[in-house]
Amino acid sequence: MNAGKSVVIAKAHAPVLPGFEHLRRFWDPTHACMTVKVLPGEFYVSTQEEMVSTVLGSCVSACIHDARRGVGGMNHFMLPEPRGERDDWSATVGRAARYGSDAMEQMINAILLAGGQRGDLRVKIFGGGRVLAQMTDVGQRNIEFVKRYIATEKLNLCASDLGDVYPRQVQFFPHSGRVRVRQLRRQDDVALVAGESSYLKRLANDPIKGEVELF
Repeated sequence: MNAGKSVVIAKAHAPVLPGFEHLRRFWDPTHACMTVKVLPGEFYVSTQEEMVSTVLGSCVSACIHDARRGVGGMNHFMLPEPRGERDDWSATVGRAARYGSDAMEQMINAILLAGGQRGDLRVKIFGGGRVLAQMTDVGQRNIEFVKRYIATEKLNLCASDLGDVYPRQVQFFPHSGRVRVRQLRRQDDVALVAGESSYLKRLANDPIKGEVELF
């Protein structure tokens, strides 16, 4: 076995942090690193040179990073907070999937457990697009929540790409803190969405088209 292949195999088998073994993780030859897909209601924290990817419609993801210690994480939440028993999502997703308050707190705690320091955390937030006509306020509610949470917790917000009418793919590199965002502009796909969760799962495997922004 040659040295180059040995390095790739060693990287591919580097263990994840405890508690994240259930997430899908695979070798991405384009970026030459391991990649993890984060679905609605999930979050992932890492100290490795790997990539975390998700697709957002009205959902929001926060990418939080401690540059001094090379640890960071990404979450993906559907709703900011409970709104009573008539919540449209309550029959299909659980509390962790719905509420940003849980998603933010759990991920920050995991970053601190992995060695991060609260005073050195930097936050980048993405998503909240108006992609579902029947739930036009969901994206805006998510945006308002995550901004309010960051201000209340006195976290350092250093980048954002929020709102508009387009879904997004977000690629986060937790060791360096770099984020790549692509707007997905295929209007036919947006018009055919029957629900946020199924839409996101389908888009996750589609070819990416649109603008690219680096944060």
